Parts: sequence; C-alpha cells; structure tokens
Amino acid sequence: MLSSSLICLRVRKIVVAVNLKLPTFVRLLRQPTTPQQLAVRQQFTPPSLSSKIQQLLLSRTSTLHHYYSSLSNRAQILPPHSALQPTLQVANMATAAAPMTSLLSLLYRSFPRAVPSTSIDLDLQKVSPKIFPSCVYSDAEQVEMDQWLVNIASATDILAKADSTALSEFLTSLNKHLATRTTLLGMKPSVADISVYAVLGPVVEKWSADERTGENGYHHIVRYIDFVQNAPLFGLKIPAEEKIEIDVDDVKVVPKVVQTPKEEKEKKKEKKTTGQGGAEKSLVVGRGKNNSNSNSQSENGKGKGEEAAEPAATGTADPPREKKEKKQKQPKQQKQPAAPVAPLSPSLIDLRVGHILRAVNHPNADSLYVSTINCGDAPGTENTSVDEETGLTVRTVCSGLNGLIPLEEMQNRKIVAVCNLKPVTMRGIKSAAMVLAASPKSDDAHAGPVELVSPPVDAQAGERVFFEGWSAGEPEKVLNPKKKIWETFQPGFTTTDALEVAFDSSQVLQLAAKEGEASSTPATVATIGKLVTKSGGLCTVKSLKGATVR
Repeated sequence: MLSSSLICLRVRKIVVAVNLKLPTFVRLLRQPTTPQQLAVRQQFTPPSLSSKIQQLLLSRTSTLHHYYSSLSNRAQILPPHSALQPTLQVANMATAAAPMTSLLSLLYRSFPRAVPSTSIDLDLQKVSPKIFPSCVYSDAEQVEMDQWLVNIASATDILAKADSTALSEFLTSLNKHLATRTTLLGMKPSVADISVYAVLGPVVEKWSADERTGENGYHHIVRYIDFVQNAPLFGLKIPAEEKIEIDVDDVKVVPKVVQTPKEEKEKKKEKKTTGQGGAEKSLVVGRGKNNSNSNSQSENGKGKGEEAAEPAATGTADPPREKKEKKQKQPKQQKQPAAPVAPLSPSLIDLRVGHILRAVNHPNADSLYVSTINCGDAPGTENTSVDEETGLTVRTVCSGLNGLIPLEEMQNRKIVAVCNLKPVTMRGIKSAAMVLAASPKSDDAHAGPVELVSPPVDAQAGERVFFEGWSAGEPEKVLNPKKKIWETFQPGFTTTDALEVAFDSSQVLQLAAKEGEASSTPATVATIGKLVTKSGGLCTVKSLKGATVR
C-alpha cells in the first residue's frame, strides 16, 4: 500500500512531467461523462497518464483531495465548501452536479493575462488592480476589500463546519450590506466580489424559491450573484451550463427599498427644515386663532399656565402688565415685491453636454442603467459626488434604457443631459439628471427603437445646450414639478429630416396661442429651432426622423 506522502509525490511528478497546468489537472479529477469532457481529457492526457491518475484516484482519493487542498491553501485560495469535496464519486465515477465555481479556476479562466495559470502564490490584495485596471482603489477601499476577504475566509470555515446559525448571521449581514450597493465596495468591482461568488454560488444554487426571494429570503444576495456572473463589469468567463440558474421574474415577495444612511439623513434634514419653515410662516402671517395665541405668548413671554394664574394673584400681576405696556409693537415689514416672472421658454430647462464615464446595470431594476456622468458641475454642487477614479465632479443618473440601447454604447460617450429636474430615487439609487433620447412618436415610450441625442464630438462636458431662437434667459436652478415646465415644452422636442434635434413651438399650446395673438392671423407655419451647443455645434441622432425626444 502506498503511503500518503508517496502518492502526493507521484501526482506531483506526473503533473510536472507533462507540464500540466493546474486547471487542466483539476479537470482530470473528473470522470468524463459527455463527449466534450472526453475530448478535453484526450487532448491533454495520453492514455497511459490517464490510467495512472485513475489508479491513484481509486486508491487514495482522500489523500489526493488533501493534496489539492494544500495547493489551494498555498495559493491563498478560498474555494467554497462544495469545491473542497472530492469532485468524483469513487463508486460510480459520476461527476458532481455543481458548477465549477472555484476562485482559482475563475481567475485563471477569466483573466489569463493578469493571472497566468503558472501563478501559485497569489496575493489577492494585488490581483484586483490587475484584473480591473480601470479601477483605482482608495486606501479605505483597500482596507474594506481586505476585510471582506477575511470575512469570506470565515464563511468558508462556517460552511465546512456546517454551522447553520453562524451561516445565517453571515448571510443576513451580507444581504443587508448589498441592499444599498451594487458591489461590495459600492459600484467598483474587486476580487472580493469574485471570491463571494465562488463561495456562495453553490449555496445559492441549492436554495428554494422562498429562500431566495421569499418573505425572509436573501433577495439582494441572489441579485448580486446573478449580477457578478453575468455583468460585463466583471468579465467572468463562465459557460452558460455552469452559471447559477436565477429566474429574475420569480420574486415571491418584493423587498422594501432600503435607503442609504446618507439618504436617510438628507430626508430627516428636509423634514426638519420643512417643519421649521411652516412655523415661521404661521408666525409672520398670523392667521387663525392658534397663530394669534402663539404671537401673544411669544410677545408676553408667558405660557398658558401663567395666564391662568393671573386672576388668582391680581396684586402681583401689575408689574408684568406695566412691562407689557412699555413694549412697543414692531412696525410690520413691508413685503418685498415679487421677482419678475421669467418668460415662458424652453430655455428654462437646463440642457448641457454630459460625458458618460461609465454605466452599469441597475442592481434592483432590469430596465434601468446607472450611469456616472460628468455634467461640468463645480465641486460641492448639490446632488453631485467626486468620482474616485477620475477626480471629476459627477452625477449619478438612472435611465430606463436597459434593453433599448446596448450597455456598450453607454460607455465613455457624450450625451445631452437635463440637469435641473428634481432628483428622484429610483429603486434605491438617487438619480440627479436625465439622458435625452429620441424614439418614434407612439403611446409606448419603451417600444423602441431608441437613439441617444449626440452633441458635437468636440463639445465639452458642461457646455450649455439650447434651441435656436430660445437662448434668452437662464435655466431655473430646479424645475418646480407643480409648474410642469418640462411637461409643457417636451412635446415640442423632435427631430428633423436632416436628423437634427429641434424644438417645434407649434406643438406647445401656450406658445402657439401667443404667436397667434401677436399676428393679425393665426400662425400657420411652425417655428423650428435647432438644438445647438453654446459654441454653435448641432445636436443630432443616428436615423430617427420626426421622432419625439425626451
């Protein structure tokens, strides 16, 4: 009988003798059951070598498994619990049903240049910048990434020990963390995300529908696993048959939208400000009985309790009354004249050239993209943030273009953005602008086709865009939804036969009526103003003529 050390030595010699790569060797641990698997085995191993490995497997499967585990530990790999189990059953030599989700295999297969198969001593902290070169990680993000790698290692131990209580706590914590984030770091991909996928992929695959999206299900983990395995952002090369099957339409209970701590703080601040504003208004106007009481209380410096005590102590009430008589009423401040009303014009809408730095799928909505857009805002502008990768002041924008425009066309391109609409939170992500796009005139705005409005190639991010003949005046800081300025002018946004974006004032009832009053006869010719940048360039679409633009 061969000793354990001798078996490991033989396996090592066999692998080195034919210069086998580790992923290839791992494939040899599986008995081929399909023609494709058989072809792979025959391609990389001669019959004699195959029989030797088979003999070793039959005699010392557990020892071989221990050897493979030691390789994983040396490479600092954290494979899932299921990946640590022998992948073939000695009794019938059947392959395991679970997909190959080993982190080592994923990295080798998906990023062969950044992580060559000859690499053994992998430093996971240094892998992320190699496989995601476009991402720049701050010191805080590096620390967070390291912490997640530690957490994932702990989760691997929990799975190995089958500790259901500890596993439940870990999954609950992770699910809560992902409720307000696209990735573990927020929106940036990292090797930590791939590690979580490698560890939890087999776990999620075995979950029932209720465990996935039921009342107490881990909705956000399921969404996250599906996002990691499919999103171009990660670029994982996982065959379709090895992906975790997730039906995005099979949602038993829709989870409540969770706001980020920043959003909750802003909401509380807004409520507090609104409440104070209402109190000030009631004091100034002084309408109604309650307001009069409030005014008298503030003037006298007394509450109801003091007023009730006055009849019972008339002898001591004279000094305060003298003080009251000495007080002189402040003259009422004259109301400031109302600001002049801006003339009705599409120039009230803040249209600018925007530069989409990057776009990703919305983690909680299949029809939405989440874009990071440079709109030329000054640092510190409300509803903006600093892009850590470029250092630019950017806006986060949700757009319902998923399925209508390929995600590739949303990367690193110039667009026209509406920048003074009131920010709206869309499925947990605050959107601070709108991307202008054209579509055929129909009742269904999402029927397609859809084309983005393109400014001139040399236009700079933040450059003002307006319609010819309607450039007078400044855009409002934020459009008041009650005034419906956008809804008033948008019906006039269209495209010409020359594929230029334009404004047809005849489609806006308020403007058409004014034009008719200004002339002796009603206007019969539409006034068309082309959409141009401040530098004079035209904004166009690819092919849609007579389309609606919104």
